[in-house]
Amino acid sequence: MADGLFTVDAQGRFVAWSQGAERITGYRSDEIVGQPCHLLEGPNCKGFATLAAMLQSETPPPQGICNQECKLLAKDGRELFIHGNVRTILDDNGQVAGAVGTFSDVTTLLEANQRIALLEEQTRQRGSLDRLVGHGQAMQEVFRRIRLAADSDVTVFISGESGTGKELAARAVHQLSDRRDAPFIAVNCSAIPETLLESELFGHVRGAFTGAVRDKVGMFQAADGGTLFLDEIGDLSPLLQLKLLRVLQEREVQRVGDDQPRAVNVRLVTATNRDLKQLIADGNFREDFYYRIHVFEIAMPPLRDRREDLPLLVEHFISEFSAGRNTPVTGIARDAMQKMMSYSWPGNVRELRNAIEHAFVTVAGETITLLDLPPELREVARPSAAPPNSTTAASPSHRQALPEGQLTDSQQVERDEIIKALEATNGNRTAAARQLGTSRVTLWKKLKRYGLSEQFR
Repeated sequence: MADGLFTVDAQGRFVAWSQGAERITGYRSDEIVGQPCHLLEGPNCKGFATLAAMLQSETPPPQGICNQECKLLAKDGRELFIHGNVRTILDDNGQVAGAVGTFSDVTTLLEANQRIALLEEQTRQRGSLDRLVGHGQAMQEVFRRIRLAADSDVTVFISGESGTGKELAARAVHQLSDRRDAPFIAVNCSAIPETLLESELFGHVRGAFTGAVRDKVGMFQAADGGTLFLDEIGDLSPLLQLKLLRVLQEREVQRVGDDQPRAVNVRLVTATNRDLKQLIADGNFREDFYYRIHVFEIAMPPLRDRREDLPLLVEHFISEFSAGRNTPVTGIARDAMQKMMSYSWPGNVRELRNAIEHAFVTVAGETITLLDLPPELREVARPSAAPPNSTTAASPSHRQALPEGQLTDSQQVERDEIIKALEATNGNRTAAARQLGTSRVTLWKKLKRYGLSEQFR
């Protein structure tokens, strides 16, 4: 037998040890027979320790059978994972006389499963980093550069269009770095008036200007030991650029109205969606400041250049909103996904997230349909309008069948699409629902909502 086979007496001493057991453990029969069953135990190995307890128990396992899953210590010191069974043997008086057991070596199988689990975890990690999602080549390069930045204390510059996730990338750099336990503070430079931004960044002392009724700690001091993220850095005035340059060079800040500099230990991460080189050429951005912040760049790709990530992102946002709103949405219809794939996404990932959030407002079942998407997505690559005498053109009577109250633009578009689908299918609701990528129940609800139930019975 390839498996190991052994017997023990009532005291737990080995009586027999098969050739299969010899091959698995490396111990010869003459080295085992007569020895106690805990012989193969080690620091991390229990061996057949439970067997001795079972033999001594006043209430042995039902029918005297015990499954064994444990680690043995082989003769050469290797740890072996084994799986087997043990059955107690009773004498004529019903007393335990010993036991017979078999065991198999499953070490290779367990190690293979561990490698598979590791590879699966690595695959999952490749599809996301912190809160960033993407498995395409473009995002894998972003993940690589984020990890490189996190392993150092370099000043990071993040470029990319609005909505590509620049702040998420900055947070990922912080979370993966040695500064993760210190503060991460994000500042949108374009959202704070120029007159207040200096005070927000560096702080001020009481009486420094009108309204300064108390001392204020600036963002640099608040982020001490951690990371300060300055978004829309291209909107800073040359004067503030000069003051920031001095902070980066001296590693100290001076509060407005104070003559005492204060040391700070902050990693600076900046971002912009503007062309800084063009701003330099126009005289609106200091070249020395540009080279001080542009030490290590992470370029965030626009969503139109990473369409392979769209299904993963859609799944991610559906899971996020399903959990947050307790709405049991499980997926998206094929035609709705195709419409998303053909859209240019000028607002990038932020616009995609808003589109899924919009869909959660209108969705009636477990699947997001084409009609649940925002109007600007549904109108992408729409077929050319049919001639007036076409069967797919909405008749005047249908156009007049408006519900009470005034429709919004998106509702009017949705209503028109429903009418066209029903006319194209001769009023067949099931076929129209299939064409629209929705369920028959959802279509029925929308017919009722738009006052079309009587026209399409």
